[in-house]
Amino acid sequence: MQNLTLYHYWRSSSSWRVRWALELKGLKAAYVHVDLLNGESESTEHLARNPLGYVPVLDVGGRNLIESVAIIEWLEENSPSPQLYPGDSWQRAHIRSLIEVINADTQPVQNLNVLDHYSQDPAKRKEWNQHFIRRGLEAFQALAAPHAGLFSVGNLPTAADVFLVPQCYNALRFDVDLKEFPLIARVNEWALQTPEALASHPDRYKP
Repeated sequence: MQNLTLYHYWRSSSSWRVRWALELKGLKAAYVHVDLLNGESESTEHLARNPLGYVPVLDVGGRNLIESVAIIEWLEENSPSPQLYPGDSWQRAHIRSLIEVINADTQPVQNLNVLDHYSQDPAKRKEWNQHFIRRGLEAFQALAAPHAGLFSVGNLPTAADVFLVPQCYNALRFDVDLKEFPLIARVNEWALQTPEALASHPDRYKP
């Protein structure tokens, strides 16, 4: 594996996904913090890495990969053990479906640029986040239930958990009680006992 550098923000759920995937794969990376609150993500230097100014960005020997889904799938292809997309084609599609409930339908509407466009009223912003978090977690739980074990799909962590648990962290930040979603609460609690989740947790990277 070539030298890896991850440009990330400590509390970014998308960044946590990639940090966690790196830990699960046993891959070492240099970590460079990009502050999303002070304009650093909009700097010329960072926009050259990702024209949207988002994190994470994974530098692989001088070549940049953006978007957490693409990065994690690249890691899976280039470091296939342990598998984050195990099983047959149906199970892998199921894992990808769970991922997209979070990645496409839940997390993006909580981005700062969306909230800034929506309202500057903290109460309205919180209500907005709570609505979309509850909607996403409800759907995730319903889809996961038939195949869940200790984790979202079976008894080992998959990419679905790598996306779910950071969203649970956001849910708690916005006072969404995970007890509303018993399966998700159980998976989240179990996952947060694993060394890879703890090693990649935002609290480990807070500036």
